[in-house]
Amino acid sequence: MFETVRDDLRNTLDEIRSAGLHKPERVIGTPQSASVAVTSGGAAGEVLNFCANNYLGLADHPEVVAAAKDALDRWGYGMASVRFICGTQEVHKELEARLSAFLGQEDTILYSSCFDANGGVFETLLGAEDAVISDALNHASIIDGIRLSKARRFRYANRDMAELETRLKEATEGGARRKLIVTDGVFSMDGYVAPLQEICDLADRYDAMVMVDDSHAVGFVGPGGRGTPELHGVMDRVDIITGTLGKALGGASGGYVAARTEIVELLRQRSRPYLFSNSLAPVIAAASLKVLDLLESAGDLREHLAANTALFRTKMTEAGFEILPGDHAIAPVMIGDAAEAARMAELLLERGVYVIGFSYPVVPMGAARIRVQLSAAHSTADVERAVAAFIDARAALGTTGA
Repeated sequence: MFETVRDDLRNTLDEIRSAGLHKPERVIGTPQSASVAVTSGGAAGEVLNFCANNYLGLADHPEVVAAAKDALDRWGYGMASVRFICGTQEVHKELEARLSAFLGQEDTILYSSCFDANGGVFETLLGAEDAVISDALNHASIIDGIRLSKARRFRYANRDMAELETRLKEATEGGARRKLIVTDGVFSMDGYVAPLQEICDLADRYDAMVMVDDSHAVGFVGPGGRGTPELHGVMDRVDIITGTLGKALGGASGGYVAARTEIVELLRQRSRPYLFSNSLAPVIAAASLKVLDLLESAGDLREHLAANTALFRTKMTEAGFEILPGDHAIAPVMIGDAAEAARMAELLLERGVYVIGFSYPVVPMGAARIRVQLSAAHSTADVERAVAAFIDARAALGTTGA
């Protein structure tokens, strides 16, 4: 039987390659940092890394690494169990309490990833008599999580508050018992920030709850790095925050839901990814606690990241590249054609800058881009070198603009 399936799969893979949509994996031989050693995939040696979610440069911070080493000795390697059986250690409860305090929420529950966190919320909280209203550009994990629930599904155009209100009216008129608005805090392919104050105002008007996936914000967005709710002054008006430990908060893995007490308690009883997945490795929990310690005095890192971001966006715009507007550390360089974006990424790697071309189905057809991600670990010279490499790669590609 598989021989027939094999031919079909090979044909599909050939179609992906011929359309310029194939996504090769490059292998690095060093820790995640501002520069990495690429050991395969088009270049060798040290290259500047402008495609990681390592926004604050903490993935290889010596204090975080030391905390992880200490945790191995104290807590062991893995839990070999789910939380409600024998998979809960003191370090897990301490991290949940620290995240709750940091994010201004009543309680927090840990998951093995934010994908699992988003996959465990909707089915638990919403039934067939409820409604979920979701931004059209929300992360795939939100989309998949919503599919698992029986709730009525409404979608509104990205950050379109008029359409959100229309969908809220429809849900209300349809007799929805509970209404949940869900949005990314920062949309990962564009770097756009959700208008949370306006969303919370509409939620109040239509008696809806608000959920924010703040994976690309917690740690460095907002005056204290507490994410988009802090940025917009609505920390006490957001009911559910989901996020990851795998980006600015050390870059390892793991996710969480920080929310009202009753929501978290119900998730502990009925959320399937929580009930049926091994506990977060204690070494990650312990290292994440150290990251939260560092965030209390990370103002200089956030300031340096903001300066790097502004410099890159300004220099690239001056050079004639199209950068989606904003001031987030995600700075998408718009290319359009998928094959051209992939070729541009290859040329940049040859010039010592590691970036990735994004194309369909990750972004809409015809909207291929190179998503540059700035880090506090980058120096000013690193950013200027990246801009120069873009200009040189564009010339080699034979285009006058991007």
